[in-house]
Amino acid sequence: MIKLHHLNASRSIRILWLLEEIGQPYELIIYRRDATTHLAPQSLKTIHPLGKSPVIELDGKVIAESGAIVELLIKKFAPQLAPDELSAEYSDYLQWLHFAESSAMLPFLLKVFNQYESKCGTSLKFLDSYAEIEFVKVFAYLNDHLDGKTFLVGERLTGADFMLGFVVQSALQMLKCDSKYPHIKSYIENLESLSSYQKAMRIEASE
Repeated sequence: MIKLHHLNASRSIRILWLLEEIGQPYELIIYRRDATTHLAPQSLKTIHPLGKSPVIELDGKVIAESGAIVELLIKKFAPQLAPDELSAEYSDYLQWLHFAESSAMLPFLLKVFNQYESKCGTSLKFLDSYAEIEFVKVFAYLNDHLDGKTFLVGERLTGADFMLGFVVQSALQMLKCDSKYPHIKSYIENLESLSSYQKAMRIEASE
C-alpha cells in the first residue's frame, strides 16, 4: 500500500488530491507545522533527510519531490491522467507539469518572502523589482493560456493540473491578485469543484 507522509499547508496537498482522484488505497501519516516557526517537525527527517513533505513509501522505496511522485503515481496507477507519450499533447503536458515548480513557484515565493521582509523593516531593492517583473510575466502568460480553457492540457484533467493548482491558488489567495488574472481564477474555481479536490480539502481541514 502507498504511504503518504503529509504535512499540512504544503505541496503535499497535490499528492493527497491525486490519491483521492485515483481511488488507490493509501495510508496517510500526518505531520503538523510548528506553531511558532511554521516549519516542518523534526520527525519528518526520520523519513527523509530533507525533512520535507510530500514523501511517499511505495514498493519498499522512499520517494520525495512532488513532481516525481505525481509522474510515478500516474504512470503506475492512473495513465488516463497523462496524454499518450506518442501524442502531440505529451510535450505540452511535460512542459506544464514542470512549469509549476520552475517558472511559477519562484516569483510567487519571492513576492511572499519580500512581503514578510518589508513588514520587518527590510529595505528591498533588486529582489522586490525582480520578483514583481517575473511574477507578472509568468502569471500573465499563464492567464493568456487559460483563456477559454478548463484544464491546462487537452481539455481534461492531467497531472499538470495537480502540480499547478497548488501554486496558482496559493498565489492568488496570498497576494490578493485574482482580479488581475481572471482566467486563472476561473481555472482554480473549476479545480475546486472537483469531488476529489473537495475530499482532499476536507481531509486537510480535519487534521
